Amino acid sequence: MNNAKLSGRSKRMSNFEGLHKHTGLNLVSLMDIFTILVFFLLVSSGSQQLPNSKDIALPSSTADKVPQETLIISITETEILVQGQKVADIAPLLADDLQTTLIAGLQKELMFRADNRLTTGDDQTEGLAVTIMGDENIPYRILRKILATCRQTNYTKIAFAAVQTAKSKG
Repeated sequence: MNNAKLSGRSKRMSNFEGLHKHTGLNLVSLMDIFTILVFFLLVSSGSQQLPNSKDIALPSSTADKVPQETLIISITETEILVQGQKVADIAPLLADDLQTTLIAGLQKELMFRADNRLTTGDDQTEGLAVTIMGDENIPYRILRKILATCRQTNYTKIAFAAVQTAKSKG
């Protein structure tokens, strides 16, 4: 059709359809959303979270220092776990009457983890770091055996996980 024969309104409608017929997807807004999402994920994953275990009631503490990311030994009422993997049962250790001071399964796992860790150029004589996440009611003799096993396998930087409570103002 010839544009000369069209009315003014028809020309405007034809022009409008021509301009808006080939609309594309606006990627700028989509890229903004994904950028914000990436920054949120980076910020929220920046701090280490200890594994939450319903079997362990952690003791309370008012310390301000944030724990570093280390190997985690969890002690429940029935078993000892390294990074969530069972290495020993508590019952045989309680029945042992202090005849042995080391826990064989724990020692084997700690030595395996120490041998397979990536060397970062640190001084090899410096001890390795471990976090013990134990129930507040575990017997001291079990804890003593775990500490002796850690010390024997060169895990000498030992931290204990605790629930942070507010400091009292007084």
